[in-house]
Order: sequence, then C-alpha cells, then structure tokens
Amino acid sequence: MGTLKDHYTDVCKPALQEEFGYTNVMQIPKVEKIVLNMGLGEAVQNPKIIDGAVEELTRIAGRRAVVTKAKKSIAGFKLREGMPIGCRVTLRSDVMYDFLSKLVNIALPRVRDFRGISPKCFDGRGNFSLGIKEQIIFPEIDYDKIDKIKGLNITIVTSAPTDKEGYALLKSLGMPFKN
Repeated sequence: MGTLKDHYTDVCKPALQEEFGYTNVMQIPKVEKIVLNMGLGEAVQNPKIIDGAVEELTRIAGRRAVVTKAKKSIAGFKLREGMPIGCRVTLRSDVMYDFLSKLVNIALPRVRDFRGISPKCFDGRGNFSLGIKEQIIFPEIDYDKIDKIKGLNITIVTSAPTDKEGYALLKSLGMPFKN
C-alpha cells in the first residue's frame, strides 16, 4: 500500500494540472503544513489541564505539542499576560501526509452521525480549517484515561491561490466533503 504522498505525486498532481491548465509544475497546489490547535479557556482556573492536553495532542500528532500563552491580559476572563491557555503542533512533510491519511481514513469515519465535511470552511486563500468537538475520535486516545472531552482545530495550509483549487486538491487527496 502506497502512502498519501505517493498518491499525490502519481495521481493528484497530473489530474490537477489537467483540470486547471497549469503550464508550470510549480503552480500545482500542494499541502504545505497542518496545524493542530487546542484552546483551553478553562486552564485559567485549572492550570493542570494543560499537561493532559499537551500529552493528548502529542499522541494524536506524533510530535511534541507546544504550550501557547496569553498575549494580552483580559480582566473579564481573569486572564493575565503569559498564562498558559492552550497548545499547538505544526506538522510538515511525511508526518503531515501520515496525519492527513489517518484523519481521512480512520478518525473522521468515527465521528458520530458523520455525513461529510462542509466545504464552506475555506478562508478565501485555499486554506481549510476544521473543528473537531471530541478528541476521542483518534485511535491513540485511551477513553478511560481522559479527564475531560476537549475539542481541537485542524488547519490545512495549502499553496492554492483560490478556494476552488484548494477544494480540488483536498478532494483528490480523499477528504470527504458534503455534496
């Protein structure tokens, strides 16, 4: 069984070049990076929740998660500058393709009442953002060891200049969009 990266080079690139009429191979859109982000507002009251989130995100991504800190103090939220409020991971190259394959083939089908992803989540420049409400859809997470259900954001950054080209790229990579 080949990898998703091999599928991209062998199948997706020629199909995209023919569909959009690219004259140069460097114009063909590609996935540049995937960013996983877990924002934890409740970490203001309970700072220990960050440790569990970092461990879970590290297991999901296969790379060590970085703790993100507040940039500004907000009195209404009892938030001070520099307090830890979340964690994130950036994936590139082979690890990125492995994660994308795992997301499409294993994690998304495990979502309850899954009917496909809305294609409206593009940002206007070909990048795609996806919100997941439960981290337990990933097989690396042991359901018995989690303390709280947490959500996470997945941003797929592509080199596509338009949403139409980004949609075609992700569709050819197997992303299950709604019709």
